[in-house]
Order: sequence, then C-alpha cells, then structure tokens
Amino acid sequence: MPACPDQFILALDQGTTSARAILFDRHGNIHGVAQREITQHYPRPGWVEHDAGEIWQAQLAVAQAVLRDNGIAATQVAAAGITNQRETTVLWDRTSGEPVHRAIVWQDRRTAGICDELRAAGHAELFRARTGLVVDAYFSGTKLKWLLDHVPGARARAERGELACGTIDSWLAWKLSGGRRHVTDPSNASRTLLFDIHRRCWDDELLGLLDIPPALLPTVVDSSEHSATLDPAWLGAPIPLCSLIGDQQAATFGQACLARGMAKNTYGTGCFLLMNTGDEPMASRHQLLATVGWQLGGRASYLLEGSVFMGGATVQWLRDGLGLIASAGEVEALAASVPDNGGVYLVPAHTGLGAPYWDPFARGALFGMTRGTTRAHVARAALEAIAFQSAEVLLAMEKDAGRRLSEVRVDGGAARNDLLMQFQADLLGVPVVRPQVTETTALGAAYLAGLAVGYWQDEAELAALWRAERRFEPAMSGDRRAALFADWQRAVERTLNWAQGG
Repeated sequence: MPACPDQFILALDQGTTSARAILFDRHGNIHGVAQREITQHYPRPGWVEHDAGEIWQAQLAVAQAVLRDNGIAATQVAAAGITNQRETTVLWDRTSGEPVHRAIVWQDRRTAGICDELRAAGHAELFRARTGLVVDAYFSGTKLKWLLDHVPGARARAERGELACGTIDSWLAWKLSGGRRHVTDPSNASRTLLFDIHRRCWDDELLGLLDIPPALLPTVVDSSEHSATLDPAWLGAPIPLCSLIGDQQAATFGQACLARGMAKNTYGTGCFLLMNTGDEPMASRHQLLATVGWQLGGRASYLLEGSVFMGGATVQWLRDGLGLIASAGEVEALAASVPDNGGVYLVPAHTGLGAPYWDPFARGALFGMTRGTTRAHVARAALEAIAFQSAEVLLAMEKDAGRRLSEVRVDGGAARNDLLMQFQADLLGVPVVRPQVTETTALGAAYLAGLAVGYWQDEAELAALWRAERRFEPAMSGDRRAALFADWQRAVERTLNWAQGG
C-alpha cells in the first residue's frame, strides 16, 4: 500500500537494560523516542534474570508514551516491528499469560555445566553442524532445559501443552496479540541451539538431546510479514505486527549491510560484529557463529557473527560497581585526560568470555597497575577493552572469510564515543564509519515491518537511505598495534578458566 505522508512505523526495541519505542518516518529518520530502564536481577554469581512481566509493562508503557508525547494516533502507524535481546528465555502459562519464572538472560552462565555434559557426550559437532552455534550457556536451549528441570511441575505441564516458551520477541508478540499468536522468526530461532539453520525448522534430534517438548515452541514466520495484530486495547487501533528480528540481525539490516561481505559492529550491552555471507551459512574455523540474518519471502540471508559479552556493560560496571563515574557519559572525558592506558589492561570477563574464546569460566581482572595508576587509566583501559575484544573478533572473521574488510559500520550507544571509535579504527587498521542514525537496531525492525506493508518498496530504497555521519581513519603504526595486542592477549590468558581454578 502507498504510504501517506503522516504515517509512521513503530519499532519496539526490547534491549537488555531498557525498553524503547521509536517512531520512524519514510526517510528513516526518528520522529519520536520513549525509553524506560528495566531491572537487572543477579540472584547468584553468574546468574542474570529479568522479570518478563516488567518487560511487558515497560514495553507497553513506552509504546503508549511515544504516540502520546508526539501527538500520533494509533491509526497513523502503518505497521509495528519488534527487535529484542535474543537468547533471553521466557516460559509462561498459556491460559493465564503469566511467566512461571523470571526470564533467564543471555548473559546468564548457570547452564555451563549442562554444556560441559553435552560436549563430554560428543554432541558439540552435531549442534554446530545443525545450528551454526557452539555449545555454550549463552544460547536459549540449555536455559529452557534448566527451567523445565527446576521449576516445580514445569516439565509435566509442558508435556501437557499448558506452557509456552520463547525468546523476548515471542513473549511480546504473545502479549501484544492478546495471547492469539505464538510466533518467532528465524533470526531468533537460530539462537536457541534447537533450530536447523539449513532446513530452517525446529530439529527433533536436538530437542531430544535437551529433553524439550516440541509443543512448547513458537511457529517460525518470516522476519518481515504480517504475523500478528496488536490488540486495539493496547494502543487504540489494531496495528499490524510485521517484523520480528533479533537485535543484532536488525542492526545489520538497519546498517544496510545487505550485500555479501559487508559488516557492522554494535556497541550495546555487549558488542556484536556481524558480516553478511549471502544465501549460505559460512562454517567458521575460528570459533565464530553462523546465524540466520533475516528471512524475507521464504528466502534467508545468513551472517557470520562474533559476540562479546561485556561492551557498554563495562562502562556500566565502572559507574554502578566501582563508582568511578557518576554517569556513562563521563567516561570519554575521564579516559581522554591521560595520554594512554599507563600499562593498565582491563579484561571484562565478568560473565565469561565470548568469541573467539568461549570460556564461561573466565573472570574479569585488572592488570598492570602501579602506584601511578589513576581512575583515568582504569577508565581508558575499560574503553580500550571494548575495542580489543571487537578487534579479536574481526581478525577471526577475516580469517574465516579469506578477505580483508574494507570498512566496519558501527552503531549502538558507545559508538557515539569518539575516543573509542578512533582507538577501534587504530586497532582494526580499517576505517570505522558511524551513520547519522545510530539507532540502527530499531531502524532495522522498522525497515522490515515497513517492507511488509509497502511503506518502503525494496532493499535498494533502504540502502539509499543510509548516510554516514563520521569516518574514523586508522592512524596507529603497525608496531604499536602489535605491541598493544600482545599485552592484551597476555592479560586475557591469565583470566581463562579462573572460576574453575585454572
């Protein structure tokens, strides 16, 4: 359908630390934003939980607020889309619509022992071949198994069809549709350890290995299609829900990395570097992940991904854990007040290490301190740690792809930090390009929803909307880069397997 000038696309962006609702116009510009933080629960060391009921209430509140505060009627919303923290897992009652336990967050490490057992039994290669993933507590399948094993009566109720499960997209789609639709898309399904990314369906053998009843699972739909309708009680009109997509795939789409070989890095709670590999998954030889990017018209595009668990969360830890800064925005000036890190390296393995190490038992550490070390050196080491982790992923990605990247497009909150972006370009040795619209996660969900209703015509139109705001060129010598990396890798080595006494 042709878009009217006063129509908008509503993106619901449910992240790890906040719920956001963003209105986009047909030029891909932001018309309005509403945001609300959500509570982080840490019941035990290595455990991270969210209240799924709070997530729902927060997401509904910001959706209502962004329309109200910008004078937009629900009838002016051509379509809505959901993008979400991906591996976070919810189990709920189909009748009451209430969760039976807090959601287990993607950062949670409680199922590391289950993963050890799967590897010891020789199943790791089967999971990698079918799902493109490594066997790690990061992913949803072992979280769901834990819930079924530990919530009283859950397994029996699941087998009777009384419960439903899903990632956050499924949970929100269920609630928004008034319990009428239990759906997910391939980008989210491919993060569960339960989904065959080649056949693009739930895999019975993998479900059996994790003892998960198939009746729990959502229907898999395209990333861009009218898969549900918002109950008019929520926003005042029956708005079509036309996209579901995991946050990192959404950011890749929003960055218009639509051609094979294009890559982006998102600096959110974690950091996620993804490269488009076209219409076939790429098997990694360097501990990266093959994942479904998005599916349109039944056709999938695939990505190669490296995941860093502590990106912006490292700065949050400086603020909330150490009290070194009062707000995240202070970190750049503090870090820039010293010329270098003074030999200090922070390895933020607070929740283990992701790619390319995949060590759930690594733990965070600060190295190289002297009597001359100040809070500014620690702040600089924290920012540099974000860049070091991302650079290690990029190097692994280039080895897998057999090609050098020509540039990396960046987004997310920390991408606004000029000091970090310049250091990232220096470490990578390739330009880092920041777009005018850095809310690319929400933008990707909006683009996919808009395509489904003809608000935008095709991917070529979307690619033409992408505009660069600043380009950071590498300026560091090769010798300096190599010396910094050598010290960083020495520091990382000392954190590995720490929680197991290694």
